[in-house]
Amino acid sequence: MNPDSTLSVIDQVFESITKSQESRLDLIIREKGNIRSVGEGIATVGGLPNVVTDELLKFEDGSLGLVYNLDEHEIGVILLDEEQHIDAGDEAFRTERVLGVPVGEALLGRVVDALGRPIDGKAAFRAATYLAVERESPPIMNRQSVDTPLQTGILTIDALLPIGRGQRELILGDRQTGKTAIAIDSIINQRDTDVISIYCAIGKQRAEVNRVVSDLQKNDAFENTIVLSASSSVPVGLQYIAPYAATTMGEYFMEQGRDALIIYDDLTWHARAYRELALLLRRPPGREAFPGDIFHIHARLLERSTHLKESGGSMTALPIIETQGQDIAAFIPTNLISITDGQIFLSPDLFQKDVLPAIDIGKSVSRVGGAAQLPAYRIASEELRLAYSQFEELEAFSRFSSRLDEDTLHRIERGRRIREVLSQDQFDTIDVVQQIALLIAVTNGLFDELDLSQIKPACRMMRNNIESELGNMSTKIKEGEKLEKNEEERVVNILRKLVDKKF
Repeated sequence: MNPDSTLSVIDQVFESITKSQESRLDLIIREKGNIRSVGEGIATVGGLPNVVTDELLKFEDGSLGLVYNLDEHEIGVILLDEEQHIDAGDEAFRTERVLGVPVGEALLGRVVDALGRPIDGKAAFRAATYLAVERESPPIMNRQSVDTPLQTGILTIDALLPIGRGQRELILGDRQTGKTAIAIDSIINQRDTDVISIYCAIGKQRAEVNRVVSDLQKNDAFENTIVLSASSSVPVGLQYIAPYAATTMGEYFMEQGRDALIIYDDLTWHARAYRELALLLRRPPGREAFPGDIFHIHARLLERSTHLKESGGSMTALPIIETQGQDIAAFIPTNLISITDGQIFLSPDLFQKDVLPAIDIGKSVSRVGGAAQLPAYRIASEELRLAYSQFEELEAFSRFSSRLDEDTLHRIERGRRIREVLSQDQFDTIDVVQQIALLIAVTNGLFDELDLSQIKPACRMMRNNIESELGNMSTKIKEGEKLEKNEEERVVNILRKLVDKKF
C-alpha cells in the first residue's frame, strides 16, 4: 500500500472521530455509590470516596439527602424527603454542592417547607437567588451595637424588657403558657413597619401552623411574613435544617440593609430532632442522650442574628424553648440562656391566675435594656419595675399577716393597679404613645382612686383619646425625642383631666 494513501486514511479516521466528538454533548462525569441501608430518616451509603460533609446527594427517585457522617467504609446521610421509594441497593449520586434555599421578595406571604418549596397550595414562585443553608455568622468587626427598639406592642415587654433590632431574646416557659402568643403578637405589631417577619415552626402539628397563618391573615400581618413549616409529620431531617433555612431567608433581607424578625418555635423540638438523628447515626451520646455538640448547633444558629455595620440591616431572633415544671436550669434552657441576650419567662402560676401575658418579671431580663428603648419610656419604666417587684414580695408576705401598715397597703394597691394595666389580651397590640400614656398614668397614681374593675375601661378610654390630646408631643415620642420636664408635667395633667372627666 502506498504510504501516502495510508496516512490519508488515518487522517480521515482522526477527522471523523474529532467531528463525532464535537457533535456530541459534553460528557458529564458523575460519581455514584449505593445505598446499604435506609430507615427512620437516615441512610448509609457505600462508595463516593470524594464526598464531603454537608454535601447534597441525589437518589434514583430524585429525593435528596445531606451527608453528615464520614466513616472509613461508608457515609451517614440525613434524608430530606420521604423514604418510601428509597431502598437498599439504589444508586446515590454526588451533586458537588451544598444545600441551599430560595430567598427574596417572592417568599413573602407564602408558606414553604425547609427546602423553600411552597406548601400552601398556591402557584410556584421564581426566587431571585439561592443561598446556602449553613453560612458563617458575621465577624465581630462587622457588627454594631443594638440601639434601635423593636416594638412588640406588648406593654410589659416594651416597658420593662425592651428588645432591640439585632438582639436575641429567649422566650421560655412550660407548655401552654402563651409563648407562641407573644411571638405572634410581635409579628402582628410589625405590620405597619418596614420589618420583615419569618415564623419558623419546628415539630408543630399542621393544624397549629394553619392557625398561626389564619391569625396573621386576620390581623393583616401575613403579606410581610414568611412562614416556614417543618411539622411533626415531615422527615426529621427537615425539622433539623428548618431553623438554618429560615435564618438564611432572613439574612438575605439583613444584607440588603433591611430589618428582619425571626421566630423559632421551638428549639426544644429542634434539639430533640438532632438527638434522634445523632443516635441513629451512632454518634456518642452525652448528657440526657444529647450529642456533645448540642450547644454548638444552637450557638452557630443564633450568632447569625445581629445588627450589621456596613448595610445597617438587622435580624432579631426570638427563639422559643419549652421547660418542664418551670425548670429553667435544665440542659437545653441553660444552653439557650447562655447564648441569648436575655430571656422572657412565662409562669404557669400567673397563667392560671389569668394574668396575661403571664410574664414573670422577676425571672425575666433583657441584657440590652434601655440602650434600645425610646427615651420617653425612661420617665416611668424604672420606677414601674421597682414598684411592681416590691408589690409581688409584699403580696406574698401579706398572706401571712392580717395587720399591715398604711404604706404597705398603699404599695399593694398600687401594685394591683400596675398588674391590671400590664394585663393585655392577645392580638390587642398597643402602640408607643398609648403605652407611654398608660405607664405615666399608673406610676403617677392616676388610677389609685379607681376600683380595680374600672382600670380596664380607664385604659381603653385613655388609649382612644391620648393621641388627639397630646398633639405634637405624640410625634415627638414616636420619633424618639426626649420630653422636657415641663412637657412631662403637661402629659400628666392631660391624663389626670381625662381620668377625672370620665371617672
